[in-house]
Amino acid sequence: MLTLNRKIVLIALVVLSVLDSSASAISAKKEPHRLEIEIYPMRHKLLVLDHGQVVKTYSVAVGNPSTPTPVGDFKVIYKGTNWGPSFGPRWIGLNVPWGHFGIHGTNKPYSIGQHLSHGCVRMFNKDVVELYDWIPVGTPVRIYGHVLGDLNHNPRDLAEGDAGGDVQLIQSRLRSAGYFHGVCNGRFKASTTEALKKYQRDHHLIPNGVVSRQVYEQMGLIE
Repeated sequence: MLTLNRKIVLIALVVLSVLDSSASAISAKKEPHRLEIEIYPMRHKLLVLDHGQVVKTYSVAVGNPSTPTPVGDFKVIYKGTNWGPSFGPRWIGLNVPWGHFGIHGTNKPYSIGQHLSHGCVRMFNKDVVELYDWIPVGTPVRIYGHVLGDLNHNPRDLAEGDAGGDVQLIQSRLRSAGYFHGVCNGRFKASTTEALKKYQRDHHLIPNGVVSRQVYEQMGLIE
């Protein structure tokens, strides 16, 4: 018969063995993916990162100067298929507040590597199918660049009816100065026009409701 002390030792060894096996099983489990997307419009590149490490690079087309690709931090909120030939076989929608923007395929593969879209990010169809199957809804998407566009050129004039990150920036500046009290959603509507005219009058600018170079300079957005 086993003595009491030997029984205690055997029980302890069994417990330690079970704990060691559990720990090995846990450590053997693969850590879940933490995917992110980074887009560099000037380089026409889309990068997929897993835990901060670049694991894939794609060539893309981005917006032309009059309809630029939005700059900022967004996330994937919708995934869809077969939106029509212009969008290729897959659509990956982003939560851009001032319009419908996404990452999609194209029936114009020659546009990849150029500024030729209406603001969306175009990919080769085979690439967007791969990306679509890879990334889940909720994936963070960071699009780099200056919100006013290429700093070597003048930013575009803005007026009621326009939309974009530059409009959102103007709204934010007007709100900080106490002129705009609406939502900074990047949509240039009557409330933004009214706030801008008040700002222009108070700063001795022509109160025409148009964001011109003089307005950008007055707000400290360009020198």
